[in-house]
Amino acid sequence: MKVPNEDSVYIIAEAGVNHNGERDLAFALVDAAAAAGADAVKFQTFDAKRLASKAAPKASYQLQSTEASESQLAMLKRLELPKEWHADLQAYARRSGIDFLSTAFDTDSLRFLCEMNLPFFKVPSGELTNGPLLWQFAHTGKPLVLSTGMATLSEVEQGLAIVAHAVAFDHEPANLDEVWRNWSRPEARKQLQGHVTLLHCTSQYPTPWAEVNLRAMDTLTAFGLAVGYSDHTEGSLISIAAVARGAKVIEKHFTLDRSMSGPDHKASLEPDELKSMITQIRELELALGDACKAPQPSEWDTRKAARQQVVAARDIEAGSIISREDLTTARSGSGLPPTALWGLVGTRSQRSVQIGEIIEQ
Repeated sequence: MKVPNEDSVYIIAEAGVNHNGERDLAFALVDAAAAAGADAVKFQTFDAKRLASKAAPKASYQLQSTEASESQLAMLKRLELPKEWHADLQAYARRSGIDFLSTAFDTDSLRFLCEMNLPFFKVPSGELTNGPLLWQFAHTGKPLVLSTGMATLSEVEQGLAIVAHAVAFDHEPANLDEVWRNWSRPEARKQLQGHVTLLHCTSQYPTPWAEVNLRAMDTLTAFGLAVGYSDHTEGSLISIAAVARGAKVIEKHFTLDRSMSGPDHKASLEPDELKSMITQIRELELALGDACKAPQPSEWDTRKAARQQVVAARDIEAGSIISREDLTTARSGSGLPPTALWGLVGTRSQRSVQIGEIIEQ
């Protein structure tokens, strides 16, 4: 599994429901993700009737980007990814050199995805507090990437405690007390290291700048797990900034055309933008370096040319006592470092030195 990787950010190109229920568009999204250099392309697998009731309202962003008279259930129904497409999409993604992922939103969909041997499961923000489904995710034994949109810190911890229980036991908990008793064991918490990645997220599409709160990533590191960012902002700035703050996973929605009708297109990148974002992230990874403060290979020549050495500020006769006024510094390419100047004051000159010459003694 490539997640988390200390050396490279794992980038998920989130196709989500931007296929609009069209098979050809789903495959074109795989093409775009691969061409952009993503590590994975991710869709969503759900049964609309199990996910939403007839009375379920739409979120405000969904009302703005879809027909207001259409129910959430009807919207989700036309955005389902048919199960018969999954294997073909997975094979196509593999041929394209990227991972195929999909997020399950119900137990039957999770069982279906378990048969596909995905590298890990991504748990969406809305299901972080859905204890029974979260337990089933964790009980698969697959590594997990958990989105934390809309969640309080205590809800994140509860979610992790449920995951830890599912890792340790073959049966669902009888109650939350059982979950918390297991969570109190240091070895239970330690088992999640390298197994769970937390994604900071704001579940608004698009996310306003003032509600990004990237510093919350720092708070999530308190659990001792890898942390990343699921980005719903417009543009790529925040994803790149998240990498600079230490994100190990980036998830970003993308579309072939932002003007398409659908709930997520507006907060998505178009293919050229996705490629640009990934290129900049890879460049940033190089720029972040290894944290060792030392001259870089290209600096050695500049270091020799740019640093000053001790030179005579005026002619100095051999055998004379050197005064402060006799000395200054200049770029010379060799000689004593400037800090040696103070130690020369009051010493006797061993030879005659002309103005501008380096001092060697």
